[in-house]
Amino acid sequence: MTTTYAALLRGINVGGSRKVPMADLRTLLEGLGYEGVRTYLQSGQAVFTSGHGDAESSAAEITHAIEKHFGFGVDVIVRDHAYLKAIADACPFPAADLEPKQLHVTYFSAPVAPDRFAEIDQEAYLPEEFRLGDRALYLYAPTGLGRSKLAEHLSKPRINKGVIATTRNWNTVTMLVELTGA
Repeated sequence: MTTTYAALLRGINVGGSRKVPMADLRTLLEGLGYEGVRTYLQSGQAVFTSGHGDAESSAAEITHAIEKHFGFGVDVIVRDHAYLKAIADACPFPAADLEPKQLHVTYFSAPVAPDRFAEIDQEAYLPEEFRLGDRALYLYAPTGLGRSKLAEHLSKPRINKGVIATTRNWNTVTMLVELTGA
């Protein structure tokens, strides 16, 4: 039985550093035995099918292969279609009424407890808001991620200590659901 996954690579192809060309990434994943490999955008999304392992072992395998091939480490989170669809379906914000640049999902490599975010006075950041989900954080940033003070605070190392965290805008969230469901 094969499963379709999305691999989310953190922090590549930004500002001219840690370059991972998507054609090279596709070749690398195919070399690992993954099938139907496709990439989406240059910011580090790949979709593939696999009949062996699971999401966690695939993430570890891809992380190791990238470091070996490109010479630098990249954090990788792998999630299957069912998870990605459940995250999109559980969005606590009215996604259909918002511009995709206003809504983001941060995917975590492991569950995060609400107390991790207890120090954040959400009212101080209004109208920006966040809500926790299953190994995910939903962020509503009406002026976009680049101008979001809340996003800046949420990305601090002490908040994300011990987990990999990588954020995608709503267009990418929904496209990954579509690509892994095909």
